Amino acid sequence: MFKQIKDQLSNEIQYNIPLGRIISTVPSQTEFLHDLGLEKEVVGITKFCIYPNDWFRNKTRIGGTKDLKIDTITALNPDLIIGNKEENQREQIEELQRNFPVWMSDIVTFEDALEMMQMIGELVDKSEKAGAIIQDILNKKRNFELKITNKKRRKVAYFIWRKPYMTAANGTYIHEMLRIFGAENVFEHQERYPEIDLADLAKYDIDTIFLSSEPYPFQEKHFEEFQAVCPNARIILVDGEAFSWYGSRMLKAFDYFEALWEDF
Repeated sequence: MFKQIKDQLSNEIQYNIPLGRIISTVPSQTEFLHDLGLEKEVVGITKFCIYPNDWFRNKTRIGGTKDLKIDTITALNPDLIIGNKEENQREQIEELQRNFPVWMSDIVTFEDALEMMQMIGELVDKSEKAGAIIQDILNKKRNFELKITNKKRRKVAYFIWRKPYMTAANGTYIHEMLRIFGAENVFEHQERYPEIDLADLAKYDIDTIFLSSEPYPFQEKHFEEFQAVCPNARIILVDGEAFSWYGSRMLKAFDYFEALWEDF
């Protein structure tokens, strides 16, 4: 039996139901599929899909998010592939689309992330479970926002890469989560992930510099190079998963945000 549904890029996806073999090409969406209870259905994940650990150990790995192993995916003969516009390479996705149903997410805003969960819930016949996770996330967000109502919004630069130094700017999910966290992104006037000359940081009135744990694994040993340019700014290592992973990981994000505010 065939079912037809649109993805977040407005592509019409036609696939067989019930689904027997699913491949996920994005870590945060893999975690969400696990939390929907698709233990048997998910047969392939990327080498970066580290949650849950038993899936990471036991599921077939189909390469990296931007370096998918097409031959491995083909051998798995999936009924459905679930990917993401930003995380995956367009050329590889188009190659897969010629042979398999591929559902793509496109996430920039908080609402996009909720929509993705609702749509995937319908896609895999887990709408009720997806709806429960979404409601839990909304409750967590509401409670967090109440706790920071009277907090001062601090000016933050959020770095994702070193040499070249890159920040998260407007038009990214990280920027959206910084806003929800209660920070003012000093690079909101730029788009996506601009390269930054460290010397230029002195031009901005920065209260705090966030150094993310991913994709570049910043450590305390990197503080000095930032402090040399912004001696009055506070530098904090932050969990990149909390700011960049969507899906059920958002439940943990708000607990992390609340704890982070104690040092912010």
